[in-house]
Amino acid sequence: MVEADPAAWSGHRSARPSRSLWTFALFGVTMLAFGALIWHRRWMSDDGLIVLRTVRQLVAGEGPVFNVGERVEANTSTLWTALLAIPGLVPGISLNWAAVILGLALSVAGLGFGLDAARRLFGARRLMVPFGALVVVSLPPFWDFGTSGLETGLIVGWLGFTWWLLVGRLVAARAGGGGRAWPLALVLGLAPLVRPDLALFGLLVAVALVVLEARRGWRRLVGLAVVAAAVPLAYEVFRAGYYGLLVPSTALAKEASSARWQQGIYYLFDLVDPYRLWIPLLVLLVGVLALAGLLRGASSQPASRRLGLLTVVVVAVPVLGSGLLALYVTRVGGDFMHGRMLLPALFCLVLPLMAVPLTRWTALPVIGMAVWAVACIAGMRPAYDTLGPNWIANERLYYVILVGKPNPVTSEDFVGHPVAPEGVAALAAAPSPSLALAGPGENGLHWWLFPKPGQDARNTIVWLNLGVTGELAPLSTTVLDGVGLTNPLAAHATGIPDGRIGHDKDLPPEWFLADAGVTDTGFVDPGGVAAARTALACPRTQELLNSVRAPLTAQRFWDNLTGAWERTSYRYPRDPRAAADCRPAESADGPGA
Repeated sequence: MVEADPAAWSGHRSARPSRSLWTFALFGVTMLAFGALIWHRRWMSDDGLIVLRTVRQLVAGEGPVFNVGERVEANTSTLWTALLAIPGLVPGISLNWAAVILGLALSVAGLGFGLDAARRLFGARRLMVPFGALVVVSLPPFWDFGTSGLETGLIVGWLGFTWWLLVGRLVAARAGGGGRAWPLALVLGLAPLVRPDLALFGLLVAVALVVLEARRGWRRLVGLAVVAAAVPLAYEVFRAGYYGLLVPSTALAKEASSARWQQGIYYLFDLVDPYRLWIPLLVLLVGVLALAGLLRGASSQPASRRLGLLTVVVVAVPVLGSGLLALYVTRVGGDFMHGRMLLPALFCLVLPLMAVPLTRWTALPVIGMAVWAVACIAGMRPAYDTLGPNWIANERLYYVILVGKPNPVTSEDFVGHPVAPEGVAALAAAPSPSLALAGPGENGLHWWLFPKPGQDARNTIVWLNLGVTGELAPLSTTVLDGVGLTNPLAAHATGIPDGRIGHDKDLPPEWFLADAGVTDTGFVDPGGVAAARTALACPRTQELLNSVRAPLTAQRFWDNLTGAWERTSYRYPRDPRAAADCRPAESADGPGA
């Protein structure tokens, strides 16, 4: 990259303010455009509503849980949950709107940090124009998941800020060293709390930080390592002791240690094809070649070999990070939401070239990127409206059509859901605590109510759309799913081979009746319910349930902590008859499941 050259300013002092002003003006317009596009597509996803229910339980004093009385970590992003708890503590603030606005602000901030990092990386001697940033601004999945209630906005913000801090350490090295490195160490340590797979990017940043700070002594490196590791290690101890697992329940539900390459490749091309992403990627490559030409004659004082090497190391971080993140997502089969899980990898890839100096070398690729961006914004979309091939969904449009609202955000926007509100209303009208299950009826789907025994029994409702159901149901109602996001039984069950990503557990209804202790089996096979009761009495399954349901004493915390590795790997057959003999299914591959 071009090094900052103070001497280059000596004859052009009158041009400097003008160029800087235009650079920041272009950056500001780009960020405003990105914010406007995200706002236009503002919404809350079902998974985002899952996060909000956990935040409400936390604020209500029940702890970071989805259901009262069960310690299940239903959210993948620990930091996102913690951030949303802040507005949740303020009376009168809509948590739904707080999530939308915070996600939007973090997305725009991440883009802004990326743009300014490019300015600092190139030395800011020329007018800087958005380049890679146009990919982010123009791609509809970035608009959709800039809000949605999920952690994508936080991811974009964290990636942009971490990169900005890393470039800051490179700039300090160019100036002869100095400055504080601990803020970068602290922020990169938050990677697994933003999202566990971001630890791949965090490790690369850590390597670059070691290279940058190596000359300042091993004591400094040890101190930075302590700063980086303190928070994530402390939380991992809490997670193991409180939840009894080494990973969030979402990782078990999606079996994140399993390889599903074919589905992952489908997912990759589901993002690349509709937006012709090979075009901006080729343009980025042309931009790299153009900058190489600029480097050959840009400065009369070449950078030292060491500074050149440091620049290469720093620039390699987001490029390699992009590859690792994309490879991981492809390996696990991607996601069921169009584009969502590949956005961090794409954002990383364009970070080094978020903006470039405008010269005769770079003008052509900048124009080419702008043409693609206009075409993408104007009309490039997936070929399907809601559900595409291989069970990948255009999630936002699916819910817009399902509930009949252009921007569904609040509880009132989801009362038009065709299934969940009816079940919540039926359960609320029941004369005694009951279990509500959706099953066959005379006119299609019907809500069956099964009275639950015991004076302390809570209402329970089971439905796939956990977020909407949990948004409409009281916090005291237990809301369960069959895929394992909030249900400890489903999380440890085996899945349907080659089932839909994130939904392949699909726990049969026999388990819910047996766990609730109801006597009436209704539409459910009585033999299967009896087998499920036998399976629930298996020692390892009982220990699993105790880890999340037993009172959290000091002894229980210790037992959870010491048994977390084995418990994370435990699986039993989803068929209750197969599980009744108490032999576990083939375990997952360690705690990465």
